[in-house]
Amino acid sequence: MQCSWKAVVLLALASIAIQYTAIRTLTSKPFQLCTLPSPQNCGLGDQETEPPFERGAVGCEDYPTIYMNASRKTHILVLATTRSGSSFVGQLLNQHQEFFYLFEPLYHVQTTLIPRLSHSHNTADRRVMLGASRDLLRSLYGCDLYFLESYIKPTPTNHTTDKLFRRGASRALCQQPVCDAFGPSDVNVEEGDCVKKCALLNMTLATEACREKRHVAIKIVRVPEIGDLRALLEDPRLNIKVIQLVRDPRGILSSRIETFRDTYRLWRIWRATGRKPYNLDLSQLTVVCEDYGNSVSTGLSHPYWLKGKYMLVRYEDLAKNPLQKTKEIYDYLGLPMDKNVEDWIHANTRGSNEPSAKHKFGTIRDSAANAESWRLKLSYDMVEYTQTVCQKVLHQLGYKTVRSVEELKNMSISLVQDKTFAPFL
Repeated sequence: MQCSWKAVVLLALASIAIQYTAIRTLTSKPFQLCTLPSPQNCGLGDQETEPPFERGAVGCEDYPTIYMNASRKTHILVLATTRSGSSFVGQLLNQHQEFFYLFEPLYHVQTTLIPRLSHSHNTADRRVMLGASRDLLRSLYGCDLYFLESYIKPTPTNHTTDKLFRRGASRALCQQPVCDAFGPSDVNVEEGDCVKKCALLNMTLATEACREKRHVAIKIVRVPEIGDLRALLEDPRLNIKVIQLVRDPRGILSSRIETFRDTYRLWRIWRATGRKPYNLDLSQLTVVCEDYGNSVSTGLSHPYWLKGKYMLVRYEDLAKNPLQKTKEIYDYLGLPMDKNVEDWIHANTRGSNEPSAKHKFGTIRDSAANAESWRLKLSYDMVEYTQTVCQKVLHQLGYKTVRSVEELKNMSISLVQDKTFAPFL
């Protein structure tokens, strides 16, 4: 019995010694980032200028280590839902000269895996979609754009394609070395001009452009909750900072009705006739509020895995004070806001707030007037119903409810409470 007791003590001491040695080894040697598994990672060879996922001299398969230094890329993720102002926020990052920006790359995952559904509510579909989305995001943050080719249809030939969704929304994909049609002096290239004049997108050159930039920013609207991204946020190979963009659900509903006219046809009938169609798909609204509620509750509860990596931004605050709020976003990222961003803000927040099919994904509008314009478009009974099913999230985010038609239409009183959401640093 005495021998057994001593053996247990010795084993415990040996275990502590081994753990201590391991920690000392990891902290006394530089870490290295390893290439993510991809059948096409060998595409660039010696052209790599700053590979964030580079094989070590000994070989990544020998030990998974990570290299960190002051010049490490920042990986920015704009987490939002459709028609919440995410294109606007994306452009605040896209205009920065040191950012490589991608607009909705998960579009290709969704259309490939769940082609018949715009937003699947099936648990199995959602699990498959999320797994593939996390894998793709991890690869894109490592500037492995070849991984994206698996989801582009038709499959790119010789790493070239004209099917990348909203290619023209990314400045880096409309400039050299990716495109020779525009020079350094062409600061504000229109999306349509980029698509027309730049012709096919060469994914090898796009990968090179990504690696030349200091930071990578991606906007997504196809991941429902921040908790779905936990595996990415805890991945030590990544340096992710999340900007969760939220908007008043009543404003989201109004914007979707105007923009996606076929999908939201029954909502337009309700608005026009005052009668709610019996076959109306209410999940088009309820799912938004459920996902918002879960995601915001997680983010604002400050779990340890979000420390230094989470900032909640209300679209209405950004619309009211675009320059000030943008500075706060860049402060959170720990990056300087360059002049291009400021110039773009001045040029793109004072336009018309009238919806246009041509610019339904656009960003040129009077942002302050647009933020609460839904109050003049939705009927009171639609607003009342939205307030009932979204009561919790409206309260969480500081959006006031209305109790009469007169209160709804009185634009002199804002329905956005003064509420501060500080980054979780």
